[in-house]
Amino acid sequence: MAAEIIPIPRAALHEQVAHRLRQMLVENRILPGAKLNERELSEVLNVSRTPLREAIKMLAAEGLVELLPNRGAIAVELTEADVLNTFEVMAGLEAQSGELAAQRITENELAEIRAMHFEMLAAYTRRDLPNYYRLNSLIHSAINAAAKNPVLTTTYRQVNARLQALRFRSNQDEEKWKSAVKEHELMIDALAARDTAAMRSVLLNHLANKRDVVVQQLRAAAAPDSEASRA
Repeated sequence: MAAEIIPIPRAALHEQVAHRLRQMLVENRILPGAKLNERELSEVLNVSRTPLREAIKMLAAEGLVELLPNRGAIAVELTEADVLNTFEVMAGLEAQSGELAAQRITENELAEIRAMHFEMLAAYTRRDLPNYYRLNSLIHSAINAAAKNPVLTTTYRQVNARLQALRFRSNQDEEKWKSAVKEHELMIDALAARDTAAMRSVLLNHLANKRDVVVQQLRAAAAPDSEASRA
């Protein structure tokens, strides 16, 4: 029996392309400040330019790429000030998500977060950063969803999108990565205890540590350029 060919709806296609592009941006396969080459991306993703352009527009609306007149799209490159300002807002959103989740989470939601946590620990043991980060992100999203506030969720997603690539890179420091795993264990404990104060505290600390690592990495990356300009 011949397999039935099921066409992918046009809307679903450009959303899938947007998802793949987000992954490439987060994992630094497209570097900050780099131009998105439509011809190359069409070949890599095996899609025509029409859904690709629609996907790029989606990412532009999310603040992940910038559309420049006569230059096409480039991956957004955040300044240190951008990063500090965004983390400041994100910390408040994470803390509020945690507080509300501690009050409202169901046993099924808690069980699902625990299961993802154990999967994340396995990825950490294998030093599988892409899978670790994917699960890490899902856990944070699940905590936000457990807060059961759609306005908070919409705002959370918009702000968090700007930080995904930077948060991914922050786990490349072994000691900081180990600390982040411990902080996730504390989140599970606080959720299980329905302890709103502890949940708020661990999430604020978690975001502050991420911010500090990201800023250090940005400064380290900028240092060679500064030295070159003085030479």
